[in-house]
Amino acid sequence: MTTATTLAWSPELALGDARTDTTHEEFVELVNATSAAAPEARLALYQELVRHTVEHFAQEERWMTACGIPADFCHFSQHNSVLEVMREVERRALLGEMALIDSMLEALVEWFPQHAQSMDAGLVSYLAEKGFDTASETFNNNTPNETTGVPSCHP
Repeated sequence: MTTATTLAWSPELALGDARTDTTHEEFVELVNATSAAAPEARLALYQELVRHTVEHFAQEERWMTACGIPADFCHFSQHNSVLEVMREVERRALLGEMALIDSMLEALVEWFPQHAQSMDAGLVSYLAEKGFDTASETFNNNTPNETTGVPSCHP
């Protein structure tokens, strides 16, 4: 395992929403497990990471949609871009280009902390402002609180 392909769960990554933090912690664990895996187990773990990331992003996108954030919002676009590359790496790894998994892990290690601390932190704050409970995926009092605008795409 190299430092370039591992993440450490830290207080800086915790956003104060239990469901988000659990999902993010699972993501960090899967990145690290994939990085540490023996060559014969690496592809299967990477595929598990891809599946987890698909659900992770779908979860956040359900929340954004429930709060009226449009599908062309930058957070959706970033998710789509990351998944597109992850799926292409998976496709090519299945054809034998296993070294691409290491490159993808390095990219995820660089990308994830910034994404979590900016876009996801903004989303968690916005969800709280709207009165959205991520555990039940419902609004407190069954109706969204009034807010202005949408979360920022920039830190």
